[in-house]
Amino acid sequence: MSVAACYLYRDGKRLEAVPFYDASMPETESDFIWIGLHKPTSEELSLLKDRFGLHELSIADALSSLQMPKLSAYDDQLFVVAKTAQLAGDRITYGETAIFVGKRYIITVRHGSDRGHGELRGRLETSPQTLRHGTDYILHAILDFIIDGYLPIVRTIEDTVLDMERKMLDAFLDRDQITRIFRLRREIILFQRVLDAMLDLCGKLVHLDLPCLDKEAKPYFRDALQHMHRVETMVGSLRDVITSVFEASNLLEQQRQGTITRQLAAWAAILAVPTAIAGIYGMNFDNMPELKTSYGYFVVLAIIAVLCIGLYVRFKRARWI
Repeated sequence: MSVAACYLYRDGKRLEAVPFYDASMPETESDFIWIGLHKPTSEELSLLKDRFGLHELSIADALSSLQMPKLSAYDDQLFVVAKTAQLAGDRITYGETAIFVGKRYIITVRHGSDRGHGELRGRLETSPQTLRHGTDYILHAILDFIIDGYLPIVRTIEDTVLDMERKMLDAFLDRDQITRIFRLRREIILFQRVLDAMLDLCGKLVHLDLPCLDKEAKPYFRDALQHMHRVETMVGSLRDVITSVFEASNLLEQQRQGTITRQLAAWAAILAVPTAIAGIYGMNFDNMPELKTSYGYFVVLAIIAVLCIGLYVRFKRARWI
């Protein structure tokens, strides 16, 4: 059975659990039913379609697990698809929560998300004055619950990137670390696309006149929209940090390579002096009067030492060594 919960509420208080196959539209205006489903079958959704008059297109969308965030209005009912996300290693996996909203019912259908709504339901039930307002306030609470799930993803990736940044200052990033940076950047780009669609969804809930939404609920959805803007700003900043880590690593690597190149060039110049002098005196020509000098060997060594020490001092002052 894919039914997570099925309860009847009256005046903001849970009245009783309702067997799923007996669930139907409450007769009293002050009552509403909240049904939670996880990966339901087409037969279960068809049953709800007949009992609550759900639109056929929304049923088809609720059965699919590959939907992007969307909002549709069908007569007096509202259909919302929100995108859930969770972090598995360095990969962000996505799920969908489809929400059918009417004046006297709210039905949630989850796909691919491990975060159930039991905790949220329990929290709302401790505040009957909120539940008393109706299903549109529950819709806001569910969206806010989903948006809250984005924050741990951003913070975890941010901690990972900052840790890589600290390591980068001490040593070169190896191939695996560079590959990981690009993988995280790709995940963030895809995540940003989902956030853009969620922003559009929240914006419609704020600015459009929609069935089942009271004007008094607009500030709540405006708060969800602001919440989404904060998350998107954090993700945008995180994407910039990932890019800057790679660029800084590349600059540091170039700088270290430049330092090594200068050191090698300096030592090569110093070693070139004895090599050149020794090469000249190693030609073994007969007409080389210096070879007959008594102290020529020591003079040449002294000249080599002076020149090498002079070059060393010069390169040391230039910070090439």
